Parts: sequence; structure tokens; C-alpha cells
Amino acid sequence: MKNEIFKDTEQFKREYRRMVESEVGKGFDEADDYERFAALCKLVAFRARAIHVRNDNAIEAQRKKRVFYFSLEFLIGPLLENYLLNLGILDTVSEGLAEMGTSLDAVASCEVDPGLGNGGLGRLAACFLDSMAHEGIAGYGNGMRYRYGLFRQVIKDGRQVEETDNWLAKGYPWEVRRPESAVPVTFGGQVVRHEEDGRYWFTLEGGETVNAVPYDIPVVGYGGNTVNKLRVWAAEPVEERFDLDAFNEGAYADASKFRTDVEAISTILYPNDAGEHGRILRLKQEYLFVAAGIGSIMRTFKREHTGADGTVDWAAFPEAIAIHTNDTHPAMCGAELLRVLVDEEGLDYDTAWGIVTRSISYTNHTVLPEALEKWPIDVFRRLLPRIYMWIEEIDRRYRENFMAEHGDRMDLLRDTAILWDGQVRMANLSIICSHSVNGVAKIHTDILEREVLKDFYELTPEKFNNKTNGISFRRFLGNANPSYSRLITDAIGDGWLDDASELKRLEAFSADPVFLDAMADSKRLNKERLARYVREQTGVELDCDSVFDVQVKRFHAYKRQLLNIFKVMDVYNRIVADPSYRPRPTSFIFSGKAAQSYTYAKEVIRLINSVADVVNGDPRANEMIKVAFIPNFSVGNAELIYPAAEISEQISTAGMEASGTSNMKLMANGAITLGTLDGANVEIAQLAGRENIEIFGLEVADVEGYKSRGDYFAWDEYNRDRDRLGRVVDELVDGTFARLSGDFSLIHDGLMHQNDADFVLKDFHSYVAAWEHLGEVYGDRRRWNQMALANTANSGFFSSDRTIREYAEDIWHV
Repeated sequence: MKNEIFKDTEQFKREYRRMVESEVGKGFDEADDYERFAALCKLVAFRARAIHVRNDNAIEAQRKKRVFYFSLEFLIGPLLENYLLNLGILDTVSEGLAEMGTSLDAVASCEVDPGLGNGGLGRLAACFLDSMAHEGIAGYGNGMRYRYGLFRQVIKDGRQVEETDNWLAKGYPWEVRRPESAVPVTFGGQVVRHEEDGRYWFTLEGGETVNAVPYDIPVVGYGGNTVNKLRVWAAEPVEERFDLDAFNEGAYADASKFRTDVEAISTILYPNDAGEHGRILRLKQEYLFVAAGIGSIMRTFKREHTGADGTVDWAAFPEAIAIHTNDTHPAMCGAELLRVLVDEEGLDYDTAWGIVTRSISYTNHTVLPEALEKWPIDVFRRLLPRIYMWIEEIDRRYRENFMAEHGDRMDLLRDTAILWDGQVRMANLSIICSHSVNGVAKIHTDILEREVLKDFYELTPEKFNNKTNGISFRRFLGNANPSYSRLITDAIGDGWLDDASELKRLEAFSADPVFLDAMADSKRLNKERLARYVREQTGVELDCDSVFDVQVKRFHAYKRQLLNIFKVMDVYNRIVADPSYRPRPTSFIFSGKAAQSYTYAKEVIRLINSVADVVNGDPRANEMIKVAFIPNFSVGNAELIYPAAEISEQISTAGMEASGTSNMKLMANGAITLGTLDGANVEIAQLAGRENIEIFGLEVADVEGYKSRGDYFAWDEYNRDRDRLGRVVDELVDGTFARLSGDFSLIHDGLMHQNDADFVLKDFHSYVAAWEHLGEVYGDRRRWNQMALANTANSGFFSSDRTIREYAEDIWHV
């Protein structure tokens, strides 16, 4: 790709030296690595914002439709190397830095992971922003600027310990604060009814008003032609109320209590909602970023669509604006847009409702009914009285229309009404306010239509569609895996960075021994790189001749990290009991966080580390198997893990994983999927071919059958195999792995006394057999490399560019 930013390394070095001097107040040679990093980010961001201004002017002149993507999470990860690649200046900058006596690795290593997200939801949103820019769509992220990230995970005595993720400690060089664009947001207060000449209206009076202050982060599309922005909001006081008297009396915390209380709204991602104060803070977060985003959209629309006579062309709104809600956190977008259009702009309800339902769309990310957000009506009404009135009106009209059309179907009304049983049901609000509802993998969408949202599907099937998730190949293959990327580019050119479907051309090399050997060499380099990182972070020495078996994702019961560690426990037991048993040498690598209040998931993390403590210290086994738990999983260390992986563990209970994206990232990097037919594994199996992955276990129909019949009994599985499976279960409570921090009765009770809700015991033997089969195949290195190549070659479908094109065509109509 042609570099349009710097004509040569000399121009880059001149501009970079000037930026270091102006930003740091030092010469380049006196600046430390972080100062050099911050100055380089400022230089790249400066150039990117100039492109953004040109883009924005063209959008306004051409009346191009804008897409606003609302998500409470944007897990954007380190940006520097990704933006250098997208702008076509990666080699120029790398060479220039080397000539200046440093390296891109040294500078880029100073970048922290922004604490703006947690897991797959946030990473997907970040990939979508990247792809919107690549596709030339005027797409803007709308999220929250958290002072601290979810938490920094450390492992002490095998336990997850949450420490503050102070990601803003040194500032964030990519962002620009925009106080002039702040939006006032009110909580609480009283709704007052006014009437004059037969017309009535409502105002919200009193309450607590805070400022939502935006920070803009550039989003650079590959090719450097489009730069969009991610706008994240921070809560600040409208006016300062510093208590000088309290300060002078030594009550320093009391003196700034008002500011602290306001800023708490954007202090941390997902505050613990076990108590009412936490629930209120979460609800404040959700409303603040919704109200601020809608307020910002309204300003843009009115600026661009107000005539010379001051009349706003509201009919153009759905043609000019698309508002997409990522999960139920932004569910209030419909009610807030309705409030603004009627209360502030004076539109009648029917006109405003038509605008809402033609502008808003919704992505569902779960098949777990309990994960669909609900809020107690009393909490909601007290905090957001006017928004609650609008939701009440939406619900009243929905019921009225429903009764007219389906009056005898109270079962449908019970499941689709917004207000029911003392709760505000946010998924129902999202669906009713949207013109499109999509799932994120074919099997997920099928389950939504057949089970989770079946009543809505029966009423409005035309709303439902599937958009299988995707990932950014530029980041997770191009940036993350330079040796493999170079090999691919040397073979088929660099067109795959622009169009991942080009990877299909790699199939021509499936019988090329030179290419396959080069693949193996690349994988070895990546394994050695990860092994160094694991040693630095955990002290565990991994054997790079062993298979790297990887499961990295958020910890949850249905994702079944427990099944994986049960396999390890079984293999260890067999090694110790039978010296002739020689499994394929394997390094079992885990990473991921458990939610702070999710005790069960945290216990599984403790079990993994306790097993690691025993296995890694036992000379009878540690030359054949090792276990490593990499703490604080993030985009940054994920880019080390994915390229090194050889087995991709995707072992969720069938029918429970909406899609998954780690499966796609690992597939692209040539790992072989070991998984159930769940989420996007279904599409992976179809694309790569069943012969190039390993599928095991119950399928969705099996799981649903057991659940409906009620004839699955964990004790049957336990008693059927007391020697292996039964022993593993017993070891949870017999002290075998208790040396580090005690036994695991909570996990044991979940399996044996709560009947193994995730079918861990049922799938155990099928899973271990599938893993052992992969170990046999690994012995044929040529065959293994051919399977790995088939996965990379057929992974292009999972590009987020493809996904975004589908959203643009089918949902946003841009």
C-alpha cells in the first residue's frame, strides 16, 4: 500500500523530532521510551485527524448517511502498530526509528491496553469500528470513558485478585477532550405537567444534572482514506461545588465529595451490582452514555438539516442517521430519542415514533434468558422519571395494539411486554424500538428465533436476521503474527489485508513442502515468543516442542474451562498411575478473567492454578505436560497467544455460546479447533471442513432433549466410570490439589448436587478422546501443517469487513 503520509524516512524523522520537542520539552535523545511513544502517537493522531476533517466535510457536503454504534464496551487494545499498518507507514516508521537509535518494539511496548472494555462484546465493537473505516462508512463509536478498567487480574495463591487497572495513569495520547461538546444529563427530579390552550406538555424539574464530556479517539481505516472516531463520555460536575469550609476543617474527602460522586458514574466498567447502590450506578452509566450520544447526534443532524428558515427536516432523520445498539446496555436509545423529539423538538408522538423505529437496530449477544437485562421499576422510575414515563407510554401503546391484533394470546403478551412483574425488560424495549434484530452466528440466531425470542419472532419475523461475527485480520494476523503474515504476503501478495477472502489462494500451497515447512518455522518463532512471556509473567517454563493447547476467554460455567482442566487432571492421573502411558507432550495454556462477584468462575481459576502447582512440580509428569495460567488477559497479550496456539479450545456447552471470536482469531493463525458444534464453530466446521478440525460432544438437540425430558443425572456419569471420571471428581475434595489453597467443594457441589448444568461429565470422555486423536495427528507434522493451512485459507469469511458490509446493506442501508 502506498504511503501518503510521509514521502520518506527523512521526512518522518524531521516531523517526529519536532513532535518530541514540542510535546516533551526535550530533545529526542534525552526523551525516555514512554515520552517517545506518546510523541509518536500524537504525530500519528495529528495526521489522522486531518484526514478525519476532510472526511467529515465530504460527508456533510454529500449528505452521506452516518452510523452511530452504541456499545458500553470498546476493547480497542493498543493502537500504534495497527494504525501504522493501516496508514501504510509501518515500514517507514520502523526504519526511521532504527536510524534514530531505537526500535518500534521498544516504543510500542509502552502502550497500555485502554480499559474501555472487558471481553468479546467490546472487542467485536472495536473490530466493527475498524471495518467501518475500512469500508468507507461514516461510522462512529459511542461509549464510556472509564477512569479505571474492569480490573487488573493478578494471581495470588492460585486465586484471582482484582487490582485497580489505572490505565490512564500517564494520560492517553490518542484522545482529545471536547468540553465544548458536553451534554447535560439529569437524574432524578420531578416531572411537571403543563397545559395551555388544550395542549399539554411535560418538563423535568430539579434532580441532579451532570455534564457528559466527550473524548474523541481516531479510528483509522486500512488504506488511510477514512478516519472515523470513537467518542467516549466521562461524567463531570456542571459546576464546581468544592466545600472550602470542610477543607479548612481538615475534612478533605468531604470537601470534594460532590465531584467524587459525579465522577463515580464513569469511574469503572461494570460496577458491582449486588447492592442497590451498584445497580443505581450501572443504570446511571447506561443512561449517561445513551443521553449524551443521542444529544450529540441531534446537534449534528440539526446542523446539517436545518433550512434557511430555521425549519428542521425531521423526515430526513432515518435516511441520514442509523443508530445501532450493541446488546441491551444502550436499550434506552429508543425512549431517549422519543423524549428529545417530543419534549424538546415538539414533534407529535406518531411522527417521533416513526423516526425511532426506522432509525434504531439491535444486536442480541446471548441465549441466556437471565443475561437479558431487567431493572426494578421502582429503582428505574426514581432515577429516570421522565424516561420511565416514555417507556410506560411505549409499553401502553404496544399492549393496546397487541390486544387489537392478538387479544387471545396473553402468553405472547406476557413474554413480549416491556413492563411486567415489577420489572423493566430491556431486551423487549430494544426489540420493540428497533426495525432490525440480529443474532451473531447462524446457530445463535436459530436459537433466538426458536427459543429465547420466539414470541417476538412469531409476531415480527421480518425483523430478525443473522450477522455472523467477524474479526480484524489486519490486527489479529497482520500485526499480531508478523512472521506468518510475511510468509502469506510473499506467497499471495498483500491483498488479503484489504480483502481477507484472498486467503483462499493459500490452498494452492497445501502440498508445497517448502511453504509448509516455513509455516512450521513461523509457528516455532511464535511459540518461543509466547514461552518467554509466560516465563516472565508466571515463572512456568514451557517446552516449545510440546503442543500448545490454548483456551483464552472470559470465565463462565458454560464456556467449560472446567472440562478442560478435568482433562488435564485425568491425563496427569494416568501418567502417575501407569509409567507406560505417554501422551503427546502438551502445554495447556489458560487465560481469562472472572467477574468480581462470580464465585464459581473464580473457583475454576483457582482449580487451574492448583492443578498447575501440582503438575508442574511433579517430575513424573512435568516433562510431558505443563499448565500455565496467563494473568490479566487483554488484547495486548492475546496478540502473543493467538499466533502461538496449535489447538484452539472452543468447548462451550452446545447451544450456549452466541458466537465467540477467539475461535476465529485462532483459526486465522492456523490453530486447529477442538470444539463442540456451538456458536461460530458451526461455520468453522463448514468452511474448514470437518476433516481439518475436531468436533466432539453433545449437540444442541441433545442438550435440549435432556433438559426437556429431565433425564440427565450426573451421578450416573460418575458411577459409570469411577476409575477415571469419578476419580477426577473426587479429587476436587480429597486434598489431591489442595496444597496451594484448599479444596473445591463449591465446584464439586455444582456438579454432583446441582446436577452438572453444563454437561461437563456427559461430554468428558468424548472430549478427552477427541483431544487424544489430535495428539496422534500431531505426530504427522506434514498433515498437521496442511490442516493448519486449511484453517487459515478458509478463515477469510470471518473478516469483520464482511460482517460490516452485511450490516451496511441489510440493516443500516448505507
